[in-house]
Amino acid sequence: MERLIGIIIMFFTLTANAQQKLTLEDCYMLMSKNYPLVKQSALLQQKATIEIESLNKGKLPIIDLNAQATYQSEVIELPFPPAQVSPLNKDQYRATFDVNQLLYNGGLIAMQAKLKAAQTKIQQQQVEVNLHQIKIKINQLYFSVLLLEERKAILLSKLEQLASKIKEIKTGVKFGAILPASEKVLEAENLKIEQQLIEIQFDRKRFLENLSSLTLSSINENTSFSRPLITNDFYAANNRPELKLFDLQNDQIEVTKTLVSKNNLPKINAFGQAGYGNPGLNMLNNSFQPFYIVGLKAKWNIYDWNKSKNEKQALSISKAIITTEKETFLLQNKLQLQEMENDIKKSAATLTIDNDIISLREFVVKTADAQLKNGVITSSDYLVELTNLYEARTNQKLHEILLSLAQANYQVTLSPENL
Repeated sequence: MERLIGIIIMFFTLTANAQQKLTLEDCYMLMSKNYPLVKQSALLQQKATIEIESLNKGKLPIIDLNAQATYQSEVIELPFPPAQVSPLNKDQYRATFDVNQLLYNGGLIAMQAKLKAAQTKIQQQQVEVNLHQIKIKINQLYFSVLLLEERKAILLSKLEQLASKIKEIKTGVKFGAILPASEKVLEAENLKIEQQLIEIQFDRKRFLENLSSLTLSSINENTSFSRPLITNDFYAANNRPELKLFDLQNDQIEVTKTLVSKNNLPKINAFGQAGYGNPGLNMLNNSFQPFYIVGLKAKWNIYDWNKSKNEKQALSISKAIITTEKETFLLQNKLQLQEMENDIKKSAATLTIDNDIISLREFVVKTADAQLKNGVITSSDYLVELTNLYEARTNQKLHEILLSLAQANYQVTLSPENL
């Protein structure tokens, strides 16, 4: 039994010495670098660049090549006998080369490109919002691993102390000062601790696998997790990505309003047509002739039956909806922060009492140890007090980890850019 305990303690000690360090900031960085959703931002920008380039091609001339052949059941006839004019053919042919060039549309294309850019920024910011939610999950996993490591250290310490106590009891049993059953009670407790260490080992492996999946990195079982030192500023500015998303949505609405206004501005195009056909532009010349036409074309919708006005009113309502969503988010966020601030202060206050509890438990265990040696109490009585001591130490570490977790979640909930 002593040899087995020694091997367990040596194994965990050697493992700890070979560990590599990992911080909470490292996990954030790995997630922001490797998580699949991160790639979406660059893809959205690439897509927007292509779409804006396509919109800008609307400023280039439109070139068409047209050809047609027709047969008419009837053609134009002069009401008087024409002099040396042949009757028009019922079969007619025409091929044309058409060019249209936009000269002015009130900056409509530029505004459409600006709207596309605004939409892309919103989509990219939504990616940031989604990535931000993952930080909370990382916090849970990271501090769960820390808690397991603290529990493991406490159990190993208890295991070592029990090994020493079993050795003492064996001596007492040998000389008849202590009953043999006392040794079995402590050995049973040893087995229970070994079970708990196995559970910790598998739970830690599961948490590491989940954390590896979120960060898309290889975090092996020899990795050591550093406890972050976090100082909360309860009066810091709120930099949540959702707030920027609301602002970008408002910007898009303003751009859309401007676009609606530009839809009613005049549009001027230059056009040209060169062709060859029978007949040409002279309908009375019944032969194949070349021809061309050049000119300007203007279009202006001077009254749209208040369509633009209604669209702008709808956009103003959408902006008011976004404002209410932002106010609701800030209210909920404020309530979250208040709860977290209370948890932080509660955990800090609880920790001040843990030291006193541990000091008292240590005194009780020393007394129980002396009583066990003198045969005043049984090993079961001693084990109860020893377990109470290590439970107090475990609670202290639990409160410390919960305090760090609350502080980290507060930072993420308030201002992820400060992490």
